[in-house]
Amino acid sequence: MVLKSQMRPIRIVLRWQLIVTAVLTLVALLLWGADGALSAALGGAVNLTAGWVSQGEARSAGEALVTMLKAEAIKVLLIIAQLWLVLSYYRDIVHLAFFATFVITVGIFAAAIAVREAGEDKSST
Repeated sequence: MVLKSQMRPIRIVLRWQLIVTAVLTLVALLLWGADGALSAALGGAVNLTAGWVSQGEARSAGEALVTMLKAEAIKVLLIIAQLWLVLSYYRDIVHLAFFATFVITVGIFAAAIAVREAGEDKSST
């Protein structure tokens, strides 16, 4: 049996992150121009790519735990690498737009635990 119920919530959360990134990119465009918009887009992209790359499937509960821990390790390493790249090479970054979008998308990813399948019993946890 493949545990695919964890895949749908991650896709929903990635979609939320994408929508929030797009909205904050437009807001940053209005406030700071093109550099603000690019900064906000990069802030959201850091979490979007890390979340997308760290997806995995498992066939058992034990395998699910190992997969989850590996995915989190990959996600953290990708976030660190991407933050370093952006902050090192993008000289015209608007720090407020970048970090605000980054922090908000981290919060959205943390909300993945609250996302449930349609029809799933909400009383069982």
